[in-house]
Amino acid sequence: MSTNIYSYLLFKSLYQPLEAFKRLSQAEPSPIGVMLRYSIWLLILPPVFSLIGAANFGWRLGAAEPLRLPMEALLLVSSGYFLVLVFGLFSTALISRWMAATYGASTALGRHVALVTIVGEPLAVGSLAHLFPDVFINILIIIPTMIWSMYLLYKGIPIVLGITSEKGVLMASSLVGWLLVAAVSLLGLSMMLWTLGVGPLLGV
Repeated sequence: MSTNIYSYLLFKSLYQPLEAFKRLSQAEPSPIGVMLRYSIWLLILPPVFSLIGAANFGWRLGAAEPLRLPMEALLLVSSGYFLVLVFGLFSTALISRWMAATYGASTALGRHVALVTIVGEPLAVGSLAHLFPDVFINILIIIPTMIWSMYLLYKGIPIVLGITSEKGVLMASSLVGWLLVAAVSLLGLSMMLWTLGVGPLLGV
């Protein structure tokens, strides 16, 4: 089962997420195996789409002229984007595993990495919007995909981790709280580093 779960997750979890949750609940996949054979391919998509879109159209922030950066700066931003996604995946999986002990859930790290990846899969596919990096268009697409990801989080935790629906709701809500705090902290850190000169210079 553990050998077959990687291929199933990669090719079917997007349109059969509930079945993927059931199969995952019966497997003990390796966290590194999940990362290298499943998660990494989804984590690559947003930075690549962002790079292609920004290189061709520039970043559009409302009615202002598109913001264009040299390719070196775009590569730097896209690389940082990818590293943040990798860190976000593993940190969320570790937080989820830590919470699992409180709710009597499975603490198998591979399951948590796979669960977080399935939950984030709609956002990875929704990052197609980055191909035309207009703020309004991206918001219109990202909001529905976020709702879909939230649905998967609340549905998937009880199935994958083997706990009751009531405990699953509590754990999922705790994870949402962690994700909100992490997102706000990341925005603040990004702004601080940019004002300190760590990052591409505008107008170069």
